[in-house]
Amino acid sequence: MIKRILVGIDTSEHARTAQVYAFHLARRLGAALIGLHVVDIVSIEGSLLHDISGSLGLEPYMDFSSKMREVLNARGKAVLDEFAYAARNERIEAETLLDIGVVANQICERAKSADLVLIGHRGVNERFSTGLLGSATESVARKSPRPLLVSPIRYREISRPLLAYDGSDRAARAMRAAAELCVTLGAPLTVITVARDSKLGERTLAQAREYLEPYPLKTDFHLIPGHANEGIIGAIREHDADLLFVGAFGHSRIIEMVLGSNTEYLLRNAPCPIFMSR
Repeated sequence: MIKRILVGIDTSEHARTAQVYAFHLARRLGAALIGLHVVDIVSIEGSLLHDISGSLGLEPYMDFSSKMREVLNARGKAVLDEFAYAARNERIEAETLLDIGVVANQICERAKSADLVLIGHRGVNERFSTGLLGSATESVARKSPRPLLVSPIRYREISRPLLAYDGSDRAARAMRAAAELCVTLGAPLTVITVARDSKLGERTLAQAREYLEPYPLKTDFHLIPGHANEGIIGAIREHDADLLFVGAFGHSRIIEMVLGSNTEYLLRNAPCPIFMSR
């Protein structure tokens, strides 16, 4: 059961949408929220060049990094105050935390005291990222010790969840989370298996049917031929899904560097939030 949700808070549009999803889930699940803002140590240390200039006799820059730290701390407190105020208005139990460090590391450390982590697809430092996925988001997706929900920039109320099931242990945990959440939300669940071997795919889909049968859920099941990443994205669009459940990163980092990762592909290309279980 999800009773504590950690949500990453900054000033980006993606984080604001993550907050909306967090409020929605907290209301429906009766969960408490933890709003976390991390003052990015990289933002501070990146200004050390100014301090070097100061050490060469340029007085205006002598204490630039400490002043930057003060400014970023103040901004972080203001962002968290807004979050706490909004939570009170929504009658949602919430606490706030202000950390300093490497953003992804701090989120993963704080995740140990939560049941679910919720972050935006990209953060306030997105200009330092490449492609369509924030670097901190990708790092949290790889290292989070708890299930992770990554939200896009636009909010849609969850009413058409989709589970991509491949028979792995991580996908099985995603299936359990999907069943419990869909029962609570009163939402139907579409289950897909993407496989190039139709017999193997049917067996995998049968496992999902058997597992989900006791749940009071409206379900439908689909076998999709082909490769997992393209098949899942196609299914999201075909079924107009507004939440995707998957198992996260199923291979070692070395294998993923060579072959690529289905999870990373989905994070970069899925048009809806992604709930990842490990």
